[in-house]
Amino acid sequence: MKYVLISGGVVSGLGKGVTASSIGVVLKACGLRVTSIKIDPYLNIDAGTMSPFEHGEVFVLDDGGEVDLDLGNYERFLDVTLTKDNNITTGKIYQSVLEKERRGDYLGKTVQVVPHITDAIKDWVQSVAAIPVDGQEGPADVCVIELGGTVGDIESMPFIEALRQLSFSVGPDNFCLIHVSLIPVLGVVGEQKTKPTQHSVRELRALGLTPHLLACRSAEPLLQNTKDKLSQFCHVPVENILNIHDVPNIWHIPLLLRNQNAHHSILQQLNLLEKATSPALQQWTKMAETYDNITDSVKIAMVGKYVGLTDSYLSVIKALLHACVALSLRPSIDWIAASDLEDDSAKSTPQAYATAWETLKRANCVLVPGGFGDRGVKGMMLAAKYARENNVPYLGICLGMQISVIEFARSVLGLERANSVEFDAQTPNPVVIFMPEGSRTHMGSTMRLGSRRTLLQTPDCITSKLYGNSAYVDERHRHRYEVNPDVIRTLEEAGLKFVGKDETGNRMEILELPSHPYYVGVQFHPEFKSRPARPSALFLGSGHSQNCLFITCNS
Repeated sequence: MKYVLISGGVVSGLGKGVTASSIGVVLKACGLRVTSIKIDPYLNIDAGTMSPFEHGEVFVLDDGGEVDLDLGNYERFLDVTLTKDNNITTGKIYQSVLEKERRGDYLGKTVQVVPHITDAIKDWVQSVAAIPVDGQEGPADVCVIELGGTVGDIESMPFIEALRQLSFSVGPDNFCLIHVSLIPVLGVVGEQKTKPTQHSVRELRALGLTPHLLACRSAEPLLQNTKDKLSQFCHVPVENILNIHDVPNIWHIPLLLRNQNAHHSILQQLNLLEKATSPALQQWTKMAETYDNITDSVKIAMVGKYVGLTDSYLSVIKALLHACVALSLRPSIDWIAASDLEDDSAKSTPQAYATAWETLKRANCVLVPGGFGDRGVKGMMLAAKYARENNVPYLGICLGMQISVIEFARSVLGLERANSVEFDAQTPNPVVIFMPEGSRTHMGSTMRLGSRRTLLQTPDCITSKLYGNSAYVDERHRHRYEVNPDVIRTLEEAGLKFVGKDETGNRMEILELPSHPYYVGVQFHPEFKSRPARPSALFLGSGHSQNCLFITCNS
């Protein structure tokens, strides 16, 4: 196994995840099989209980793993299916070591960070790297490892030590370290400053790791004298100093790396030049250039709770991007804080209220994504009602589906207090209920998670046509509430049809409103399986008899 380690310095948020994904794309384009691991030094077991405001979206894998959003980048870029073990956290490592200690596996020894924690990290990395993730048999050729955080963080020290030991044990021909750093430009001077990167590399070398390549983030392309200075003070050859400057869209990053012969430097370090081929990136080139040349756009109203941090809905944004590019459209996402649509907002913040409604009415389509808690729920219902009554394409995902059920029960059935028990435990009309198998005492990994099969009830519905007339779909879930089976008949008699159910027939997965051009709600998260070359059917759409799709219906 060959390992490519991506570390970061100076500041967080430099784009290590996109860099790691792009390096994987270039290596895969060279004919190599690639897998990925993300190391998060936080103490949480996984990302499942973390606030979207704190850490961005929680990405869900086929096996039910709730992981860092960077694994979503890996899956989208590399078109692989990762496992929850591909996301390593401090919490997971310490939990596994302490469980062994309680069983007596260490035979009375004093359990310490070195060697027990570091050994656990190395064992985890090597075992997970051998798991095939691309549908083929046998391990991959290269494992790209992203180390979260920045060099020098106290919490990442055990991982750096473990990776130092790993680099020594596997040998120099099997380990390549790429350090991502920032080259800032001071406004007054206008000079590209290398000192922060010099200090970051010095810190890394003091910990026993020497970078083979530098990936320098900057607003503009690096000047030659900047590269020369970095090479001199960081002990990295000039040809191994990569510049990842700002580009029109992230699909250019693999092309940027290829144009700087990053693949050659990495393959040379890993002794893979004879096995690899020239990178075939024609599809990536076409995607990047196509997006750059798109002039038409479609306005999409995203009505949610976490609009203050767009990373909270990263996979939804990417799914919209994939679908729009396939239709030669540029997504123009208008973010609407759901609470701004509510009547209370008209009194407290009238300007925000007016702007929110103006934005909603200007949109070509409305999307209500997932979320938890009752904040903004009334606003989401108002958005769903507006879309339903005005024939505006509507897609409700997870909570968005439940919102459409509550709104329909209130507006059409006349059940004014219809609600989810999540928002009102005493509601006399619980149209959304807590799932029987859910835990009310523990939050972590207790939801209905991962890939589940949905059986389409009729071939005569929009969703069936969008999925190519398939009898079933396998999509990823993350929820602990569901539509109440006891109210299904009443809702369907009023016109709302549940066209997708789970294998028991009791859990509602997909709803449609036949009288509406495109009004679809899904309990699952179709955005998690969207890929640049294979957009999600529900975001893209094709084959509908009225040629009325979510994105294209009103554009």
